[in-house]
Amino acid sequence: MAVRRVVPNIVSGAAPESREFYALLGFEEVMNHGWIMTLASPSSPAAQISVMTEDRTAPVAPDMSIEVDDVDAAYAVVRESGAEIVHPLQDEEWGVRRFFVRDPNGRVVNVLGHR
Repeated sequence: MAVRRVVPNIVSGAAPESREFYALLGFEEVMNHGWIMTLASPSSPAAQISVMTEDRTAPVAPDMSIEVDDVDAAYAVVRESGAEIVHPLQDEEWGVRRFFVRDPNGRVVNVLGHR
């Protein structure tokens, strides 16, 4: 299993202002579903920030997202470890397969792969 990117998730009620602020640092909007917007660096597209009002398809908003090349393998390893699964492995209508797990510090991590 390989990590493709790690993205911090910022919960915000001020998405347009966040987009403007991070544009000052060189980020551009690359995805916007209304409830989640992803900003990326044009010179380094894997450098990203997601701004969300909530997570519309899960019980909590994750603190970070980790994209892996094999989300099913990641899920198996995490389940076997006994870590707390916060949101079960499932396919989302917006093109990802994902699950949430709580890390030892209490942070919720969204582990995903694109379909």
